[in-house]
Amino acid sequence: MSRIHEALKRAEQERAASQGTRTDGTPVMDLPATESVPAMPETAQASKAAAPGTPGNGQGTPSFTTSFTFDTLLARCAQGEWKPDEKTMLFFNPEENALGTEQFRTLRSRLYQMREKASVKKILVTSALPQEGKSFVAANLAQVLVRQHGRRVLLIDGDLRVARLHSALGTTSSPGLADYLMGESDEFSIMQRGPMENLFFVPCGRTVTHPAELIANGRLKMLLQRVEQLFDWIIVDSPPAVPVSDASQLANFCDGVLMVVRSNATPYDTAQKARQEFQGKLLVGVVLNGIMRSDSYYSRYYYESYEKTARQKA
Repeated sequence: MSRIHEALKRAEQERAASQGTRTDGTPVMDLPATESVPAMPETAQASKAAAPGTPGNGQGTPSFTTSFTFDTLLARCAQGEWKPDEKTMLFFNPEENALGTEQFRTLRSRLYQMREKASVKKILVTSALPQEGKSFVAANLAQVLVRQHGRRVLLIDGDLRVARLHSALGTTSSPGLADYLMGESDEFSIMQRGPMENLFFVPCGRTVTHPAELIANGRLKMLLQRVEQLFDWIIVDSPPAVPVSDASQLANFCDGVLMVVRSNATPYDTAQKARQEFQGKLLVGVVLNGIMRSDSYYSRYYYESYEKTARQKA
């Protein structure tokens, strides 16, 4: 009987403990630790709450607590005096129908037609090899898209190896994407806006030694998720697809891929190999760049003649 009594007594004690009281009805209190633990500073608490390696980790990384609205973006991003190269940045050229502008308007129309069938906003612009004109296409595509009234466009230089967009636009390269991916700048400080209304630009940022690993660290996805609600189009310039893996990684964060192929320069098998890098990705189109000058002049003559005829009929 004594064993049964002890078992019942232990059961009663466990039941009382689970209800926060002792067997005599006294509330149970947690005893203080024998060693006091100092209070954690607020900055350390924020650091502990944030996931390692993400913004807000208490290592100089900016905290993204500010509400991201277009008004906030206008107030905080840098307003620069760009000095674009008018020979390559076609829509900064005072000549309205500069050579090549109509081809970009046609490309814009094709993208809007595709948007009717698929959700396309973030476009990766790449090529098989260097020197095929991908940065030229990316920059002018962003310019022609923003020429439509009320459209907002973000142009991102995702080529952290050989960046050219900042030079073509005549602006600074830092702070930029690399600084954001390293957790040293927030999204407001890396964006610029110049003289063309509603065109925003994220330059490459500082030089880094391992761009592929930096692109894959997850912060680019977070950046795009935060900013895409503010823009109608996001155009990302990438390194060439065949020599390095950056382009295929960048494509994972975009809705479609636009391939640039240089006329009489890109080998067919190399172009095919580049296409294979984006298996499973939506190919929104192929831009043939560097066509014969005579063909370009014919296109321009046809466009100007068409416009002249249309004005005479109006």
